[in-house]
Amino acid sequence: MSSSVLYMSMSLDGYIAGPNDEPGNPGGDGFMRLHDWYYADGQSGRPAGLGGKVVDQMNATGAVLVGRRTAEQASHYNGDHHGVPIFVLSHRPPPPAVADYPSVTYVTDGLPSAMTQAKAAAGGRDVLVHGADLVQQALEAGALDELQIHQIPVLLGAGRRLFDVLPSRVELDIVEVVDTSQATHIRYRVRH
Repeated sequence: MSSSVLYMSMSLDGYIAGPNDEPGNPGGDGFMRLHDWYYADGQSGRPAGLGGKVVDQMNATGAVLVGRRTAEQASHYNGDHHGVPIFVLSHRPPPPAVADYPSVTYVTDGLPSAMTQAKAAAGGRDVLVHGADLVQQALEAGALDELQIHQIPVLLGAGRRLFDVLPSRVELDIVEVVDTSQATHIRYRVRH
Protein backbone atom coordinates (compact mmCIF):
# COMPACT_ATOMS: atom_id res chain seq x y z
CA MET A 1 0.00 0.00 0.00
CA SER A 2 1.23 3.48 -0.86
CA SER A 3 2.22 5.94 1.82
CA SER A 4 2.37 9.69 1.33
CA VAL A 5 5.81 10.94 2.35
CA LEU A 6 7.10 14.49 2.61
CA TYR A 7 10.76 14.81 1.62
CA MET A 8 12.09 18.24 2.61
CA SER A 9 15.40 19.87 3.48
CA MET A 10 15.07 22.27 6.40
CA SER A 11 17.37 24.54 8.39
CA LEU A 12 17.70 23.93 12.10
CA ASP A 13 15.44 26.94 12.73
CA GLY A 14 12.68 25.48 10.54
CA TYR A 15 13.12 27.24 7.19
CA ILE A 16 12.72 25.46 3.84
CA ALA A 17 13.40 28.61 1.82
CA GLY A 18 15.49 31.65 2.50
CA PRO A 19 14.47 35.31 2.58
CA ASN A 20 13.12 36.85 -0.64
CA ASP A 21 11.49 33.61 -1.81
CA GLU A 22 9.59 34.79 -4.88
CA PRO A 23 9.11 33.81 -8.54
CA GLY A 24 12.28 35.56 -9.70
CA ASN A 25 14.27 34.01 -6.84
CA PRO A 26 12.77 30.53 -6.21
CA GLY A 27 13.74 29.24 -2.80
CA GLY A 28 15.01 32.64 -1.74
CA ASP A 29 18.46 33.80 -0.73
CA GLY A 30 20.70 30.97 0.43
CA PHE A 31 18.29 28.26 -0.73
CA MET A 32 20.96 26.00 -2.19
CA ARG A 33 22.65 25.73 1.23
CA LEU A 34 19.70 23.54 2.21
CA HIS A 35 20.53 21.15 -0.64
CA ASP A 36 24.32 20.99 -0.42
CA TRP A 37 24.00 17.52 1.16
CA TYR A 38 22.47 16.27 -2.08
CA TYR A 39 25.52 17.33 -4.07
CA ALA A 40 28.13 16.76 -1.33
CA ASP A 41 30.46 14.66 -3.47
CA GLY A 42 30.09 16.83 -6.58
CA GLN A 43 27.69 14.42 -8.27
CA SER A 44 24.25 15.48 -9.34
CA GLY A 45 21.40 13.49 -7.89
CA ARG A 46 22.96 10.90 -5.60
CA PRO A 47 25.48 11.52 -2.84
CA ALA A 48 27.79 8.72 -1.77
CA GLY A 49 27.30 6.71 1.41
CA LEU A 50 24.31 7.02 3.71
CA GLY A 51 23.07 10.17 1.98
CA GLY A 52 22.72 8.09 -1.18
CA LYS A 53 20.45 5.68 0.67
CA VAL A 54 18.12 8.59 1.48
CA VAL A 55 18.08 9.67 -2.18
CA ASP A 56 17.35 6.07 -3.22
CA GLN A 57 14.28 6.08 -0.96
CA MET A 58 13.09 9.33 -2.51
CA ASN A 59 13.65 8.06 -6.04
CA ALA A 60 11.78 4.82 -5.28
CA THR A 61 8.52 6.76 -4.99
CA GLY A 62 5.92 6.13 -7.69
CA ALA A 63 4.31 9.57 -7.99
CA VAL A 64 4.74 13.16 -6.86
CA LEU A 65 2.05 15.34 -5.30
CA VAL A 66 2.99 19.00 -5.16
CA GLY A 67 1.33 22.33 -4.47
CA ARG A 68 0.96 24.79 -7.31
CA ARG A 69 3.38 27.39 -5.91
CA THR A 70 6.15 24.80 -5.60
CA ALA A 71 5.36 23.31 -9.01
CA GLU A 72 5.55 26.71 -10.67
CA GLN A 73 8.76 27.67 -8.89
CA ALA A 74 10.30 24.36 -9.99
CA SER A 75 9.05 24.95 -13.56
CA HIS A 76 6.92 21.83 -13.16
CA TYR A 77 10.21 19.87 -12.95
CA ASN A 78 10.31 20.30 -16.75
CA GLY A 79 7.73 17.51 -16.79
CA ASP A 80 10.06 14.92 -15.26
CA HIS A 81 10.54 14.20 -11.57
CA HIS A 82 12.52 10.92 -11.60
CA GLY A 83 10.26 9.52 -14.34
CA VAL A 84 6.98 9.35 -12.40
CA PRO A 85 3.60 11.09 -12.74
CA ILE A 86 3.36 14.54 -11.16
CA PHE A 87 0.08 15.74 -9.63
CA VAL A 88 -0.35 19.44 -8.84
CA LEU A 89 -3.02 20.48 -6.34
CA SER A 90 -4.51 23.81 -7.38
CA HIS A 91 -7.69 25.87 -7.20
CA ARG A 92 -7.14 27.06 -10.77
CA PRO A 93 -6.60 25.30 -14.10
CA PRO A 94 -3.00 24.82 -15.27
CA PRO A 95 -1.15 27.43 -17.27
CA PRO A 96 -0.90 26.70 -21.02
CA ALA A 97 2.80 25.71 -20.79
CA VAL A 98 1.86 22.59 -18.79
CA ALA A 99 0.41 21.10 -22.00
CA ASP A 100 4.05 20.40 -22.96
CA TYR A 101 4.39 18.06 -19.97
CA PRO A 102 2.17 14.97 -20.35
CA SER A 103 3.28 13.57 -16.98
CA VAL A 104 1.89 16.63 -15.13
CA THR A 105 -1.76 16.51 -14.05
CA TYR A 106 -3.52 19.42 -12.35
CA VAL A 107 -6.11 18.40 -9.78
CA THR A 108 -8.62 21.13 -8.94
CA ASP A 109 -11.21 19.17 -6.96
CA GLY A 110 -9.35 19.03 -3.65
CA LEU A 111 -6.67 17.27 -1.66
CA PRO A 112 -8.50 13.94 -1.16
CA SER A 113 -8.91 13.56 -4.93
CA ALA A 114 -5.30 14.57 -5.60
CA MET A 115 -3.95 12.10 -3.03
CA THR A 116 -6.19 9.30 -4.34
CA GLN A 117 -5.02 9.90 -7.90
CA ALA A 118 -1.34 10.08 -6.88
CA LYS A 119 -1.54 6.87 -4.83
CA ALA A 120 -3.30 5.05 -7.67
CA ALA A 121 -0.63 6.20 -10.13
CA ALA A 122 2.16 5.20 -7.70
CA GLY A 123 1.25 1.55 -8.18
CA GLY A 124 1.86 0.53 -4.57
CA ARG A 125 4.98 2.68 -4.18
CA ASP A 126 5.04 5.77 -1.99
CA VAL A 127 3.92 9.23 -3.07
CA LEU A 128 6.54 11.98 -2.70
CA VAL A 129 4.88 15.12 -1.30
CA HIS A 130 6.33 18.63 -1.78
CA GLY A 131 5.27 22.13 -0.77
CA ALA A 132 4.76 23.79 2.61
CA ASP A 133 1.12 24.80 2.05
CA LEU A 134 0.25 21.35 0.69
CA VAL A 135 1.93 19.62 3.64
CA GLN A 136 0.04 21.76 6.13
CA GLN A 137 -3.25 20.91 4.36
CA ALA A 138 -2.35 17.21 4.25
CA LEU A 139 -1.55 17.14 7.96
CA GLU A 140 -4.85 18.85 8.74
CA ALA A 141 -6.75 16.36 6.59
CA GLY A 142 -4.92 13.33 8.00
CA ALA A 143 -3.62 12.58 4.50
CA LEU A 144 0.14 12.67 5.19
CA ASP A 145 1.63 9.41 6.42
CA GLU A 146 5.32 10.19 6.89
CA LEU A 147 7.81 13.04 6.96
CA GLN A 148 11.44 12.69 5.86
CA ILE A 149 13.19 15.81 7.09
CA HIS A 150 16.73 16.51 5.94
CA GLN A 151 17.88 18.63 8.90
CA ILE A 152 20.66 20.94 7.73
CA PRO A 153 23.14 22.36 10.28
CA VAL A 154 22.50 26.00 9.50
CA LEU A 155 20.37 28.77 11.00
CA LEU A 156 18.86 30.87 8.20
CA GLY A 157 17.15 33.33 10.52
CA ALA A 158 14.40 34.19 8.04
CA GLY A 159 12.51 32.82 5.07
CA ARG A 160 9.64 30.38 4.61
CA ARG A 161 8.93 27.91 7.41
CA LEU A 162 7.67 24.41 6.71
CA PHE A 163 5.31 24.26 9.68
CA ASP A 164 4.32 27.90 9.92
CA VAL A 165 0.61 27.14 10.35
CA LEU A 166 -0.69 23.90 11.80
CA PRO A 167 -4.33 23.25 12.68
CA SER A 168 -3.48 21.45 15.90
CA ARG A 169 -0.89 19.33 17.62
CA VAL A 170 0.53 16.51 15.48
CA GLU A 171 2.19 13.49 17.11
CA LEU A 172 5.01 11.72 15.28
CA ASP A 173 6.98 8.51 15.78
CA ILE A 174 10.63 8.34 14.78
CA VAL A 175 11.09 5.59 12.17
CA GLU A 176 14.71 6.09 11.14
CA VAL A 177 17.62 8.48 11.66
CA VAL A 178 20.48 8.64 9.17
CA ASP A 179 23.31 10.93 10.22
CA THR A 180 25.83 12.20 7.68
CA SER A 181 28.42 14.95 7.79
CA GLN A 182 26.11 17.16 5.69
CA ALA A 183 22.70 16.55 7.29
CA THR A 184 20.68 14.46 9.69
CA HIS A 185 17.86 12.69 7.87
CA ILE A 186 14.96 11.90 10.18
CA ARG A 187 11.99 9.84 9.03
CA TYR A 188 8.82 10.22 11.08
CA ARG A 189 5.49 8.41 10.88
CA VAL A 190 2.43 10.57 11.54
CA ARG A 191 0.16 9.19 14.25
CA HIS A 192 -3.39 9.14 12.86
